[in-house]
This record gives sequence, structure tokens and C-alpha cells, in this order.
Amino acid sequence: MLKREGHSHTEFCPHGSGDDVELMIQKAIKLGFKEYSITEHAPLPQSFKSVYSGKLTGFSEASISMEDVEPYLKKAKAMKDKYANQIKIHIGFEVDYLPGFEDFTKAFLDKYGPYTDDGILSVHFMKGINDRFWCVDDTLEDFQKGLMAKFPNNQELFSQYFSYMIKAVSTDLGIYAPKRIGHITLIRKFQDYFDLDSEYSVGNLQLINKLLMRIKNHHDELDLNAAGLYKKYCNQPYPDFSIVKLAKELSIPLVYGSDAHGVSDIGRGYHALAAFLK
Repeated sequence: MLKREGHSHTEFCPHGSGDDVELMIQKAIKLGFKEYSITEHAPLPQSFKSVYSGKLTGFSEASISMEDVEPYLKKAKAMKDKYANQIKIHIGFEVDYLPGFEDFTKAFLDKYGPYTDDGILSVHFMKGINDRFWCVDDTLEDFQKGLMAKFPNNQELFSQYFSYMIKAVSTDLGIYAPKRIGHITLIRKFQDYFDLDSEYSVGNLQLINKLLMRIKNHHDELDLNAAGLYKKYCNQPYPDFSIVKLAKELSIPLVYGSDAHGVSDIGRGYHALAAFLK
């Protein structure tokens, strides 16, 4: 089986470690990875700030700036060329699905998609209290104040998130739309702190199956993301193993992603997840 890293970030990421992507690639080579996807967070639209609530850093540090897009692509291309004889490097973006901002996302992909050959589509924001967007994975305080206050029932909270994921997969973002769907249970990042339900209701199982069928029918891949294993209040991968099993039954390709934001993250959890990979 080809050892592949499908989800990683760079020194351009404002919430990362600042580690040089070259050092991350060198570690991946040392660990025996044969393919490596650089998938930096695509910029958010500035107008999104007007409908966002929560800590400002949840918006301002969520993605790279428009000014950093071309330097990022230039650095990634240099790495792809420099290490071509040692590892196959893919270049792309992790793109946020933001309902109401689809035109911005499509225009961004239309412009920069020709310089990429990979990508991830994720949901990091959803509407909560006061009908405003809140970051799903920024702080415990914002998660409680913005999302749990709106959806105190765990199953309703899950339902809202899976509904966003279904819309993300179903939205036409153009010919350069990402073909891998990112960490589809990110809503569980703080599950141990808030004692969220470990299982899904019948209704949510139906939503999960609908989501997986959309992914399958779109011939997309699923990000098997190890980062959750190392989050203080999550302690399981994204998605959890019950969903991984369903995805396997549907023959949806699963791609390991460390979601690395620093050198120390490269390769973490790989062996725990390798049995589920294609």
C-alpha cells in the first residue's frame, strides 16, 4: 500500500507552529511516505467577518491571507520540484464551505485551481446563537456560547453539522472543487469536555448515510484525519470508527491525513489508521 499523507499545512498558516514546510516534507520522506499533499487553508472572504461571532482569532487566524496565496503556491511548487525524486508532492487548498459565500469560493478556485492538483473541502463554521457563524473548533468558550447554547441537545448539534457537510458536498464549486472531504466529525473536537453523546440517533445515522452516499456518488475521497486522536477532549480520529466502517462498506476511498501544522505532527497516528486505508 502506498504510504500517503493527504492533509498538511505550512508556515503560512496563522494558527500553525511556524515550522517550515520543507522540514515537514523531509520528515515525511524519512518516515517512508511516497506522496505528500500540501493543503493550506484557503483565505476566507473579508465580508464573512460581518456575520461571524466569537473570538476574533477564530476568524483572523483561521486561514492564510489573500496576500499569502501566491507566495504559498510558489513555495509549494519549489518543494515539489526540489523533492521530485524522493516523494510525489501534491499542491492544493483546504477550502471552507460557507453557505452564502459560495460565489467567493468558486471564484477563488477558478483563479487558483489551475495551480493545484489536490484539495480538501471542510466545515469549520456553522450558524449558532443569534443566527451568526461560530467556529466549530476554536475554543471551548465559543463552542459553548455560540453552538451548545443554540443546540443543547447533542443530537441536534450533530444534525446541524452533518447537514452542513451534506450541503458542502452537494454544492457546485466549479471544476476545481476539492475531491476530498475533510474531517467530517470535527464537531466532536470537544466531546469529552462537554460529555457529548458517543453514539448517533437514528436520524443522524440517516444523515451520515446520506452524506456518505453523496461522497460516493460524487466519486470523492474521505479524509481519515488523525488529529482528533491528539486533541485533549476528542481522543478519536475524524471520522470516528463507526463512520469509517460505513465508508469502507461503500468502498469510499479513505486517505490518511495527519492534519499536520508542524514537524512533530507528521506521521502521527498513521499505524493506528493504516488498516482502514486503501
